[in-house]
Amino acid sequence: MVTSLQRVLKWAALALVALLSSPSAGVMAFSAPQRPISLMMGAARRGHGRCRNNGRIVMSDKNKGDDGDIVDPNPGGLNQWSDDNENDKRSFQDLSFIEKIQEWFASPEGKEDVRTYTYSLGIALLLRLLIVEPRYIPSLSMYPTFEVGDQLAVEKVTKRIRPFNRREVVVFNPPATFREIVGDSSRKSKEALIKRIIAIEGDKVEVMGGKLFVNDIEQDEPFTAEDAAYEFGPVIVPPGDVLCLGDNRNHSLDGHIWGFLPAENVIGRAVFVYWPPWRVGTTGMY
Repeated sequence: MVTSLQRVLKWAALALVALLSSPSAGVMAFSAPQRPISLMMGAARRGHGRCRNNGRIVMSDKNKGDDGDIVDPNPGGLNQWSDDNENDKRSFQDLSFIEKIQEWFASPEGKEDVRTYTYSLGIALLLRLLIVEPRYIPSLSMYPTFEVGDQLAVEKVTKRIRPFNRREVVVFNPPATFREIVGDSSRKSKEALIKRIIAIEGDKVEVMGGKLFVNDIEQDEPFTAEDAAYEFGPVIVPPGDVLCLGDNRNHSLDGHIWGFLPAENVIGRAVFVYWPPWRVGTTGMY
């Protein structure tokens, strides 16, 4: 049996959370703006003098007397410009987790990353839905072609444009007879299966003496684990159906027990193993 890997969306969400929880480069601190400062010195202006009046420096017009005195607002120093809330501003690292998320979403880098993740996830889901999807092998029913833990790619395009052939390995939704055997309430009744097509519509099939015969011709099957320890047939595969058996003939719940498989139940053809690295390839799949 094959369990579909339903992890793409979860991985994307975890990656996004990890990114959001770390500081974003380029959004660091909020510094107060620097303003140009000019200081009017009384000696630099023609016709004005400078004097102290009760501790204050005043600008006076010599021609008009003291009535034209102008008070220097910042005697003896430069003007100190600062915003009232300058001390309240914090760096990005001092923000709370929620505030970091808000700052990140508002930043150009955050917006660009969100677009990238959205497009990538959309494309990945589209490819998985229409073209290819990963599958995981949880049992030894297809041993030695597949071992427990193998991960393989299943392409879903060619089933629409060409008929199925003998010896092809396919992944499919279980037929009604399989669900009746294991029980409709069983988790196994909803899992996809992986088997090998050994006969197509119109073929005469029989298993005797441990060997498979198709149209009265003994089949050479180097991909099987051992000879079958059961007798089966002869039967004729009905139109629109195929007959599937597991490569591990004596340890597989397959077509010799639950019968024929409607071709419309096929999800796709297994094309290659991509994990683990030492198992990569197409050995025994064609």
